[in-house]
Amino acid sequence: MSEGAAPAGDGPAIDVRGLNKSFGALHAVRDFGITVEKGRICGFLGPNGAGKTTTLRMLCGLLKPDSGSGTVLGLDVLDEARAIKRRVGYMTQKFSLYEDLSIEQNLVFMARVHELDRRQQRVDAALVKLGLEARRAQLAGTLSGGWKQRLALAAATLHEPDLLLLDEPTAGVDPEARRTFWDEIHALSAAGMTVLVSTHYMDEAERCHEIVYIATGQILARGTADEIIDGAGLVTFLAEGPGADRLAPQLRGKSGVEMATAFGTTLHVSGRERAALEAAIAPLRKPPLTWTETRPSLEDVFIHLIAGLRQEEAA
Repeated sequence: MSEGAAPAGDGPAIDVRGLNKSFGALHAVRDFGITVEKGRICGFLGPNGAGKTTTLRMLCGLLKPDSGSGTVLGLDVLDEARAIKRRVGYMTQKFSLYEDLSIEQNLVFMARVHELDRRQQRVDAALVKLGLEARRAQLAGTLSGGWKQRLALAAATLHEPDLLLLDEPTAGVDPEARRTFWDEIHALSAAGMTVLVSTHYMDEAERCHEIVYIATGQILARGTADEIIDGAGLVTFLAEGPGADRLAPQLRGKSGVEMATAFGTTLHVSGRERAALEAAIAPLRKPPLTWTETRPSLEDVFIHLIAGLRQEEAA
């Protein structure tokens, strides 16, 4: 928590409902509501244009909702945006620090923006914590994606916020840097910080304590990864063998088949009606292919949710 801030209280870190935001004719966020308990990591998923960034900006006080109510860190989301901003760390999708300043200079600047005491001490601690000390004099513009990510995280958490909002923070970052980043996020959560992170990566979603999936500005699913998979009601078969991944076109559109998607050299076929699904794949259940029923993946479920939404929109 930033020094001098009021206690966050005993309620949830985020507790909002009925949030709406429009930009002209575009209704970007529609009747959005969410409750996130303190110290939790909540994954925020959805296709491009789903309203994720707009929602994050409303929650951190950068955008005022057109309507709705609720609190962020015990502060009114409509009327106390300035106070919310002081207690939230926000890491934007695009690197937003000064590329012609060094790592250390960027952090010192952020310390001054937040009017922190012990500025150099805090900066030195952040450099050590995120492995940036040896590069402290390097210009930010010369850093690779993974090092820029570490710098951005150091800047977003320098004032010790109660809530950290991350907008697709690992886009374009290599797997090793992503893993290091997530280790740090879990360490922050263990220390009591609440984290809301938007991502397109399913493996990252599964690292979260809970997941919220939104599209067209509204929530389609929410819960742990297991809860979302179980709640989808999908039956899924896995096809393996020569040419299994090429069978999707033959199955799409058949009665009972809601989704047929190649995963490497294998094929996932899903539907909610077991009898109809088994009838659809029956002609293909012969050697050298092997078919086994499998637990749907999180990706299976999200593809299913989006397909259902598109069907509703078309209707």
